[in-house]
Amino acid sequence: MKAMQKAVFKPMEELKKMIRVRTHLKKINKPSVKTIQSPDGDLIDCVVSHLQPAFDHPKLKGQKPLEGPSERPKGHNSSNNEIYETVQLWAELGYCPEGTIPIRRTTEKDVLRASSLRRFGRKIKRGVRHDTMSGGHEHAVAYVNGDEYYGAKANMNVWTPEVTDPYEFSLSQLWVISGSFGNDLNTIEAGWQVSPELYGDGFPRFFTYWTTDEYQATGCYNLLCSGIVQTNNRIAIGAAISPRSFYNGEQFDISVMIWKDPKDGHWWLQFGSGEIIGYWPSFLFSHLQKHASMVQFGGEIVNSGSNGYHTSTQMGSGHFPDEGFGKAAYFRNMQVVDWDNSLLPLVNSQLQADKSSCYDIKEGQNNEWGNYIYYGGPGRNAGCQ
Repeated sequence: MKAMQKAVFKPMEELKKMIRVRTHLKKINKPSVKTIQSPDGDLIDCVVSHLQPAFDHPKLKGQKPLEGPSERPKGHNSSNNEIYETVQLWAELGYCPEGTIPIRRTTEKDVLRASSLRRFGRKIKRGVRHDTMSGGHEHAVAYVNGDEYYGAKANMNVWTPEVTDPYEFSLSQLWVISGSFGNDLNTIEAGWQVSPELYGDGFPRFFTYWTTDEYQATGCYNLLCSGIVQTNNRIAIGAAISPRSFYNGEQFDISVMIWKDPKDGHWWLQFGSGEIIGYWPSFLFSHLQKHASMVQFGGEIVNSGSNGYHTSTQMGSGHFPDEGFGKAAYFRNMQVVDWDNSLLPLVNSQLQADKSSCYDIKEGQNNEWGNYIYYGGPGRNAGCQ
């Protein structure tokens, strides 16, 4: 009898889980006016702007997105853009109509890959470098602190690092941070990432993240909760980036800028040579309602230690920074935005590699690239066990 009860119980649990998953999908996949089948397998839904997930937030219900920022930071055109920029394959089939935004459709498979529905679309553990390694997350970053920051900008080349465990990821991004490294940590993050768990493949994808309580109950990747308000109909957050850089070959990079609009107070995001993507409403945050106290640039991976030794998940190109241009991953023209909404070079930047024998970082400065770093590594090797 007990065995029979168990047999009945399991399908009931599965059924309840599927109902929960489908309810969640209904919440985040909004009705679309057009769907584009991307050559890389994604479905891109064109959703009416004011129906996107951000407008599920009680403070935005019934409103429409802002047209755009009141101004961009002074000097935002000054970085050198000669290295080829990357694009997204879906857009080669045509953009979403005006008044709509492109959203990568989340599938049942996407949600079922997550360790739990509650964790779907979230960073599993701490995701910002503190003084020690945090919960399996390892970083190689350049950072500035000790001042008031109102944004950051950089170009980063895009690679396809190998991620060897389905619950690990490899990303390269900039972090705009405020609060202590306790429960009140606020961050805004953007860059590219490879995450088999989140996307079901090994492609590098343009992504965003935010949290206001150290990755606990608030925040999410991309448009997977009420957060960023997207205003752009040509770039899909969470969609794959193409082409990518090749070892000893052509290099492709993306430009990312995050800044606090001096008039509306929201944090705006620009991608590429001038595409305004959207904004994080300032009411989402506590400390970041005012300004940031730290900015970071660099790479992060998850080392799950699932095999009892260090992961072989790569950061950046999978090669150490010593190898230099065309072989190692870089950030160039790294800048911060000051109180006067001006882009400035980094002052007193510091480097941190949690495990330099696995992933390292080197910095430099010249006229063309301003402040730059090379960073990354292969993970497990003779010196990294």
